Amino acid sequence: MNLPAQTEQMTVDQVRFDAQGLVPAVVQDAKSGRVLTVAYMNRDALTRTLAEGQTWFWSRSRGELWHKGATSGNIQHVRGILADCDADALLVLVEPEGPACHTGARTCFFTQIAGANPEPFAALADLAATVAARAAAADPESSYTASLLARGMDTVCKKVGEEATEVVLAAKGVERDQVIYESADLLYHLTVLWQASGVGPDEVAAELARRQVPRGNSA
Repeated sequence: MNLPAQTEQMTVDQVRFDAQGLVPAVVQDAKSGRVLTVAYMNRDALTRTLAEGQTWFWSRSRGELWHKGATSGNIQHVRGILADCDADALLVLVEPEGPACHTGARTCFFTQIAGANPEPFAALADLAATVAARAAAADPESSYTASLLARGMDTVCKKVGEEATEVVLAAKGVERDQVIYESADLLYHLTVLWQASGVGPDEVAAELARRQVPRGNSA
């Protein structure tokens, strides 16, 4: 599996399991950044996860290993695993096949106690998934997205240019709310352009990550 850039390497033997032989694993959607669930792994679960590329956990209630999606079909394909600075917690990056929660929700974290939207950038990945679904529609007139893609790359590119101009004009006019509105339009049309070009937002995010200044260096 490919780990994100600028990470240090660690082996299973260096993970600090607790007195019960467990380590908490925060499972995150590798594309959207949405936190899906928190579970626990023992050494065997972590080893099987690494070997098979799908998540395995230790069920504290049943006292046994369990393969996520074995019965539900909601398998999680592992794209990377990171340990925290103390090596006593894991971040597991996955591409899920279906919801993570037993309730049918895509994330277990859907009950808000306080604060703002906890996943502001997940909306872009959700948008990309919607655009991809519209692109697969048999009838190009079934949605604005499908019709826009059907008209070809020239039309898509023209719309991106128009929306970029609208953002610039709003910014020059110091119209804060309009900048937000027009930026949303631009991101939508840019997502359509990515779809037409065969590019995913995760690939753009990976390029941004690649450009980050390594730790210890100044910009």
